[in-house]
Amino acid sequence: MKAVLSRRALLAVALAATAMANANAQSYPNRPIRLLVGYNAGGGVDALARLLSARLPAVLGQPVVVENKAGATGVIAADYVSKQPADGYTLLMGETGLLIAPFLQARSTFDPLKALVPVAGAYVAPLMIVASNSFPAKNPKELIALLKSSPGRYSYATSGVGTVHHLGFEMMKAKTNTFVTHIPYRGASQIIPDVISGQVPIGVVSAAAGLAQAKGGKLKALALMNTGKLAGAENVPAMADALPGFNVAPRLMVLAPAGTPAPIVEKLNEAVKTVLASPEMVQAAAQQGAFPAYLPPAQLGPEMQRESAEWAKVIRDQKISAE
Repeated sequence: MKAVLSRRALLAVALAATAMANANAQSYPNRPIRLLVGYNAGGGVDALARLLSARLPAVLGQPVVVENKAGATGVIAADYVSKQPADGYTLLMGETGLLIAPFLQARSTFDPLKALVPVAGAYVAPLMIVASNSFPAKNPKELIALLKSSPGRYSYATSGVGTVHHLGFEMMKAKTNTFVTHIPYRGASQIIPDVISGQVPIGVVSAAAGLAQAKGGKLKALALMNTGKLAGAENVPAMADALPGFNVAPRLMVLAPAGTPAPIVEKLNEAVKTVLASPEMVQAAAQQGAFPAYLPPAQLGPEMQRESAEWAKVIRDQKISAE
């Protein structure tokens, strides 16, 4: 009898918790929402987060305030968000680097796939392979052929070890069996000037930055690393032209603490979907070198798992270390 009562009591507690969660979801949101960004204010991730946060209040009926908590490739902000109440009032604008960091930070115990739940895919920020005007290749096929014929002769610059820029090029190297020396910079600001001057022959930069200089004739836009086209870059070939299926680009996504009630996640997801669908957002994102790339939680979750495994393989196979 005690066991029966215990089961009944547990069922009653579960039903009460479900009813409370549903009630909270129905009244959600009734106060401002925080959207954490794991990078400094003024950067690309921050700018795209603010595009979204400025438009969400019209749908949700409450302010959405961006807060910057930079460090450790976004992990500091992500860890902070994961430890907040799972009530939908503290969210994260996550970026692909978050899926890479655990494999490069030896002492890291943070697992974004367990600590956070997907709310919505938001943007893709394409990357571009650029080269000096004196560089012999002018498209992806010629680039691969040149690198194969001259192993170790050329080098490429990125904004740092473990970035999507770095690992994306390493993935290309692995798929083409080529050898190119990586030159990690501390940030991206000096890469384009050094490519233009010939200090380094190849660079991996944001598509927006590369396109601006290519249109001015100061360097070559060799390839976009993703398969989707960016407004204004329709004439730039994709790396997939030479490597079918190759698709690398930072993805920005809205995430919430694990345990956030499904009705709240769904309400947030619908709000993000509505905002991203506006023509105004397409134009605004393009100015930041990105395009809206909405994904619902059911698709974003598996995509995060796939990307995580893919980056782990690149790091392992290419013997990449953060040191």
